[in-house]
Amino acid sequence: MKIYPVILSGGAGTRLWPLSRAVLPKQLLPLVSDKTMLQETALRLHGRPQLMPPLVVCGNEHRFLVAEQLRESGVRPLGILLEPVGRNTAPAVAAAAHFLQSVDPEAVMLVLPADHVINDVDAFYAAIQHAGALVGEGALATFGIVPAGPETGYGYIQSGKPAAAEQCYAVNRFVEKPDRATAQGFVDAGNYFWNSGMFLFRADSYLKELQEYAPTIASASAEAMAKGYRDLDFCRLDEAAFTACPSDSIDYAVMEHTRHAVVVPADIGWSDVGSWSALWDVQPHDGQGNATRGDVYLDDVSGSLVRAEGRIVALVGVKDLVVVETADAVLVAHKDQVQRVKQIVDHLKQQDRTEHLHHTKVYRPWGCYEGIDIGERFQVKRITVNPGGKLSLQMHHHRAEHWIVVSGTARVTCGDTVTLLTENESTYIPIGMNHRLENPGKLPLHLIEVQSGSYLGEDDIVRFEDVYQRS
Repeated sequence: MKIYPVILSGGAGTRLWPLSRAVLPKQLLPLVSDKTMLQETALRLHGRPQLMPPLVVCGNEHRFLVAEQLRESGVRPLGILLEPVGRNTAPAVAAAAHFLQSVDPEAVMLVLPADHVINDVDAFYAAIQHAGALVGEGALATFGIVPAGPETGYGYIQSGKPAAAEQCYAVNRFVEKPDRATAQGFVDAGNYFWNSGMFLFRADSYLKELQEYAPTIASASAEAMAKGYRDLDFCRLDEAAFTACPSDSIDYAVMEHTRHAVVVPADIGWSDVGSWSALWDVQPHDGQGNATRGDVYLDDVSGSLVRAEGRIVALVGVKDLVVVETADAVLVAHKDQVQRVKQIVDHLKQQDRTEHLHHTKVYRPWGCYEGIDIGERFQVKRITVNPGGKLSLQMHHHRAEHWIVVSGTARVTCGDTVTLLTENESTYIPIGMNHRLENPGKLPLHLIEVQSGSYLGEDDIVRFEDVYQRS
């Protein structure tokens, strides 16, 4: 039996603001280790018997970051499937099922969110083996996390009679997030498990059940895949068909209705890292129960999570706080109130601000840029172009640009002139001039860009040619 991990890398992770942003969500961040959550997920079962290269499903705006992070981790994916819009897990998994059936008609899918922590990988692999004994017969297996306490932030799964395989049980029912008293009753009963959102089933079994219980999703996802096309290393789903697909989760669309659902209890050190307090739970603590990262000073502090991204952060005489510093935002919250972080993101959206969308450092397929200073009619950026990276051939209607090379080698196209610049050399790009920046060297290119003009927005870019095929 060949098992194909399907890694779902969508979602915005708004409860981990200000670190998680729409353009750089939590699955693409190194939250628990020096690897990103996506990399940890891709490497978790890499090389295990029966496990094939993963298929990753992600949004269009994250495609280059996903590809680069997989390359950095040494994992060559089976494919990267691009959703034109988010439609929850049921359509995403359906599209992945169609993709896998074209590769292997008997493909077994292991559906994994990209942003979970699993500390006991051996126990998880054993649970996969237990579930695998049933999926060949049409079972749709989900992994129920053995609860560590009466958690109110998770849904629950009630197990029923033992199934025809070791450590597998029929599913009696799925339960929405309960209040604390109800959750305590679930824990006391002993046959309720946290709903992990991880699944194992054959692709054809899932599509059969989807056709029965959510036929509109089944037909729309099939059309989106059939009309999809290759774009560089990516597979793009048809935008019109996928956009027309109803948005629904696997649980609501299929698992709550199917007669073939089974649950495998899994005590695997799992967390969905759904809040700052959840991240505090899974990180190492000092003797006073603090979890820290970055340049942090603590004096008489206990039970707190402190994360400094760029500056020193000092706390004195406090307890049970979450303090997160980034270049453009600082969060201070009591650890018991971190679920309210989402309200901050909602406020930023209502005020038409940008701090929920992206950081001051913005990643592009060729490298990244970071805003240093901005004022009336000027903006300063620090730009890094990776070896071999090439910006699009472009022009601006409203701004001129000065480029100063800090280190590395730049090949600059300005009109019909091509020039090589090295350290401490500079050039000027007038308004309306076609231009391009490239790094022909083997080391990263670092330069400072000074923009000046009446309008400095990123949408003042007219692209004539782009190796990354961006519009």
